[in-house]
Amino acid sequence: MNKAITDGLVLMPTPFVDGLDVWSSEDGTAGSDTYDGAANAAYVPADSDFGGCLELLKTQGTQRLRYMGQTPILPGCYLRITARVKAISGNLPTVRIAGFAATAGGGHVSGLSEVGGDVTLQTYGSVVEVSAIVGSGARGGVDMVWGATPAYGHFGLDLTGPNGGVVRVDDLRIEDITGAFHRDMMNWVDVRDFGAVGDGSTDCAAAFEAADAAADGKRVLVPEGVYFLGSSVTFENPVEFEGTLSMGTGSILSLTKNFDLPTYINAFGNEELAFKKAFQSLLNNADHESLDMGGRRITITEPIDLQGAVPNRGSYAQRRHIANGQFYVSGDTAWEPDVVTSQATYATSNGRTLRNVANVANIQVGSLVTGNGVGREVYVRAVDVPTQEVTLSQPLYDAAGTQNYTFTRFKYILDFSGFSKVSAFSILDVELQCNSKASGILLSPSGVAFHFRDSFITRPKHRGITSCGEGCQGLLVDRCQFITHEGGVPSQDRISVAINCNANDFKLRNNRASQLRHFAVIGGENAMVTGNHFFQGDDETDGVRTAGIVFAQGFTSATFDGNYVDNAFLEWSNEYDNEPDFSGGFSFGSLSITDNVFLSGDVAPWFGYIVIKPHGSGHFITGLNVTGNKFRSINGTIDRVDRVDTSFSDLDMSKGKNILFAGNTFHNVVTAAHNPLRVAHDQNTHQSTWTVRTAGKLPFGGRARGVDGLVPTSKLKNTANVTVYDMPNVNLEQGSDGSEVDLRWGNSYAGDMTVIVRMD
Repeated sequence: MNKAITDGLVLMPTPFVDGLDVWSSEDGTAGSDTYDGAANAAYVPADSDFGGCLELLKTQGTQRLRYMGQTPILPGCYLRITARVKAISGNLPTVRIAGFAATAGGGHVSGLSEVGGDVTLQTYGSVVEVSAIVGSGARGGVDMVWGATPAYGHFGLDLTGPNGGVVRVDDLRIEDITGAFHRDMMNWVDVRDFGAVGDGSTDCAAAFEAADAAADGKRVLVPEGVYFLGSSVTFENPVEFEGTLSMGTGSILSLTKNFDLPTYINAFGNEELAFKKAFQSLLNNADHESLDMGGRRITITEPIDLQGAVPNRGSYAQRRHIANGQFYVSGDTAWEPDVVTSQATYATSNGRTLRNVANVANIQVGSLVTGNGVGREVYVRAVDVPTQEVTLSQPLYDAAGTQNYTFTRFKYILDFSGFSKVSAFSILDVELQCNSKASGILLSPSGVAFHFRDSFITRPKHRGITSCGEGCQGLLVDRCQFITHEGGVPSQDRISVAINCNANDFKLRNNRASQLRHFAVIGGENAMVTGNHFFQGDDETDGVRTAGIVFAQGFTSATFDGNYVDNAFLEWSNEYDNEPDFSGGFSFGSLSITDNVFLSGDVAPWFGYIVIKPHGSGHFITGLNVTGNKFRSINGTIDRVDRVDTSFSDLDMSKGKNILFAGNTFHNVVTAAHNPLRVAHDQNTHQSTWTVRTAGKLPFGGRARGVDGLVPTSKLKNTANVTVYDMPNVNLEQGSDGSEVDLRWGNSYAGDMTVIVRMD
């Protein structure tokens, strides 16, 4: 802005050569004394420094020099008055720029500062430049703040200090410098002022960087147009987008002062691209650790390859998170799974590898593997095309030899599988609205402490959260909801799975999941499943139910506590064992099931809440705690709550230890299981051998392998009906299934006895 140009203002005073009759020795108003013919002033035509100049002898305490022309003062206009002065002889005075503020009628505006800063002349013959700025606003660098009342001013300089000195003054300059304050007045910097062109092709990266450097805390304005940035740009100041940007995939836009998704949407005009660019900056700028989606719902038409959005990062291990928004899936074909069928060879000696894989180049990391002898939720962790090998997330329990496998690659809204490792990443207060088209999240093959919290995965087509390797190490899933699209489908026909985990230390806490095939398939050790509510019922009479939680390792070292299990069950298998027959180790061990609510209705009588499914022979229980649970069936009874699925093999009940099945409550359960089991035996006839039957009340069809106590609850009578005091020997594991105990006496007795029997 330059008022001298835009409004045609005349600012510059006339030079001294044109006469001293317009230069006042007072305030510059009409009728004041001038220096024309004054004894202490003369025009010098040929000064060596100035050319023509005014020579002035200081004779007054404040020697004034004012231009009598009216210099306009407009609101928002800033003027700089400059004088060049040098001392010739005598005392050295002090010099300052000065003025007279006048109203439109010529009256004086009092109460304003009308002088600039003082500069004392130090030596003779040295040229000193003094200047001051006058303007309407109290802005940095303004010496005389006059506000909006003055209409014009008379400007010049003052000589103060001792009298008797002679100085020479060059012609005064008055310049419009409003442009220097233009950014202050508007509070923004326009990128066009630094060479940006919004034609979509001119590289504006340098112009954007220059505008940001000049902003100094003000906003940077990107006006209408399309601006191409040929390289990465970082803004250290806030940015406002009226136009949009075009950038290459590898170029990073970092908005350090307003890093949020709505601003990136304004910047790129496309929600998907904006999210990718914001995520790219999230992983490439240390100034922000979270991407706030600003409560926005963004429509996604294809899976988001997160590593593809950040091509300069193959892994990431610093804390970052995405928060506060919704992804809404649209479109059709982009979400269809890719399916490849290939022949491959599997050997138990290399349990996580498929060799000689045909068509291996078409198999994608993250594909679900299905085939004979393949457990649930086994995925492709890595593909090696030159060696024709596929690395699996888990071993296969019965697949030795060569066969055809099917590799199904689901499509995920957020796909981290392109990274080799992602750690310390969290997603919170986000909804993935899958719309029965997409799956939710695919984790990277490796990583630690991924956290999904206070979020929803709604109507996933196939999967909620998938781990194709060990990117689930220390996975945390807290206070989330997994909502089905299969509510009207019979339980056994559903295909969607909320979560799978392969690595150790999984935490699944306080979540809610409705009518999926499985809530979680857990392959690692040391999992904690607490406070969740999952329900998987349907409208079928005597309906089949599916496992809500699958513990897929025999030795699981897991805690299942305080959950609400509704029309589902826990399944404990060893399907992730490439040599499933027991040959050593802990077998089925270290599972704690405590203080849960189990409820079912309209189920077949053989339904059970806790099912052990051995995939090989010789297995047994080496640590199980089932205490404080509430088991209830409505709309019909169930036979029992515990069951062994013998589809592949049975448990060896002649072994087992550390089994506690106590303190539970049972409603509409025909046979309640206990270990230790208290049996009240009533011997009505005189016998030397009393057979104490457990009647199937030992868990999982257990054998009577121990007796903790014998307490007579009536008088023992011999055949003569005389009370006797005696103790029997105990013979364990009697009967065809070993579930009975024989109490053997030296004589024949009758009476009552309470026996504490154990299966371990």
